[in-house]
Amino acid sequence: MKIGILQCDDVLDQLQPRHGNYPEMIRRLLLAVDDSLEFVVYRALDHQLPEHPAACDAYITTGSRYGVNDGHDWVNRLADFVALLYRERRKLVGICFGHQLMAKALGGEVVQSDKGWGIGVSFNQVDKTKPWMTPPSRALDLVVSHQDQVIRLPAGAEVLAGSPFCPFYMVQYGEHFLGIQGHPEFSRPYSADLMATRLERFPPHRYREARASLGAEVDDLLLARWMLAFMRS
Repeated sequence: MKIGILQCDDVLDQLQPRHGNYPEMIRRLLLAVDDSLEFVVYRALDHQLPEHPAACDAYITTGSRYGVNDGHDWVNRLADFVALLYRERRKLVGICFGHQLMAKALGGEVVQSDKGWGIGVSFNQVDKTKPWMTPPSRALDLVVSHQDQVIRLPAGAEVLAGSPFCPFYMVQYGEHFLGIQGHPEFSRPYSADLMATRLERFPPHRYREARASLGAEVDDLLLARWMLAFMRS
């Protein structure tokens, strides 16, 4: 299976020697589950997109420091491409920024949450199980890093997992779009290092809670299996 990575940002220069860039993180995660995968990277943030939706078997978007409402031309172009993928019924998995862009491109609403930053590890309940979610789990705990949240879903969206902090955490649209607010590709050490570069943005109590949460186990490989099964379903 050939997966197109739609890259929406770069890891900070000072963190790349230890953690790599976003496409490398996604490749590392998915290859741990299936070493036969092929990848093509499209730097969407530099206006690079596939020439045709059928260029890859499936697509995945990275996270981004940018917001879907920032008005950048490359974000608007990517949103148009996401809408095209939906019309063409191509498989797409949206991570964090990609999850939010997917919702907005299909008619939903995304805002900066009045609940503040989601950082560290988030703990979520799986409320609906699909056939591709094998092995099944009632929990989905992942590293997060976001201020924005989806607050209104497009028509026909199915919420699969959520929490009081983020009710629309994992959402499926039809049989070919899947959005996930969390970051399965982020390691807990990367989360710690990323937070350390942003200390001025967080209330002290939120930062302490987030650092403490990094001691918890995460379901990154479980979600990697789910994502690949979804892409193939």
